[in-house]
Amino acid sequence: MAVDVLTNRELSAALRTAVVAIEQALDALLPLPEGAERRLVEAMRYSALGGGKRMRGFLVMEVGQLFGVAHTCAARVAASVEMLHAYSLIHDDLPAMDNDDLRRGKPTCHKAFDEATAILAGDALQARAFEVLAEADTHDDPLARCELVMALGQAVGLRGMAAGQMIDMLAADQAMTLPEIGRLQALKTGRLIQYSAEAGAILGRASPHTRHQIAAYGRDLGAAFQIADDLLDAEGSVEETGKATGKDMGAGKATLVSMLGVERARIQARLLAEQAAGHLDGFDHRADGLRQLAEYAIARRS
Repeated sequence: MAVDVLTNRELSAALRTAVVAIEQALDALLPLPEGAERRLVEAMRYSALGGGKRMRGFLVMEVGQLFGVAHTCAARVAASVEMLHAYSLIHDDLPAMDNDDLRRGKPTCHKAFDEATAILAGDALQARAFEVLAEADTHDDPLARCELVMALGQAVGLRGMAAGQMIDMLAADQAMTLPEIGRLQALKTGRLIQYSAEAGAILGRASPHTRHQIAAYGRDLGAAFQIADDLLDAEGSVEETGKATGKDMGAGKATLVSMLGVERARIQARLLAEQAAGHLDGFDHRADGLRQLAEYAIARRS
């Protein structure tokens, strides 16, 4: 891991600053309307605001600052990513999927409202995420906005998160190899994290080579993050994670932890985090926050 990095305290401060900006952007982009649709927006806000690590949104903003992206533009894209992420969690928690009752330390959306409202809230958050990216306030270059929309669609559709969720559902009934588990996790979790990093480079109109480096960083960060999640599921508590733990083992799901064991999985996560940081070797100290984020991704307890 790179040695000249921010301290945990500095990273925590940077994360808190980003959280405030993202929360403000979400609040502004999801105003409460009058009328019958108010309940729908209440469910959207319940799931999108006031919770989560905001790591994906932080990635957008940290990468954006490398390329001089305006703070307000980066915050809009960060909010868009968090809307998309919230949609995925709402649907992932539904009885037809993982059937979870707790998310971010509070009842899941379908428990706080009802299943039909939760489905609609997820649908509407996904649509609003793309709408925000296409709005002129996000970037003054229409090509940049088109690239953001295209890249997000690729990250979350049939070549990304949705495909990963389908494979995950099928995996409960069949044996999987290590490469197959790696691909599942890269699609289900890693692609949105990779997009979050790449979005900052798109906003900054980075060169194709630089954008590739940033995307590689996001890819390996996402892989490390998912292994850390699996370790938390195996070893963490509800109080730490804000959600049910031990579900993967209980459901017989194949994960890198179940295949490799805890210690080997932890070593693999560290190797991936170091590899992620290595993709930033061409950047100066301004990327120190991103280097430290790779360490945080595998050391976190929630």
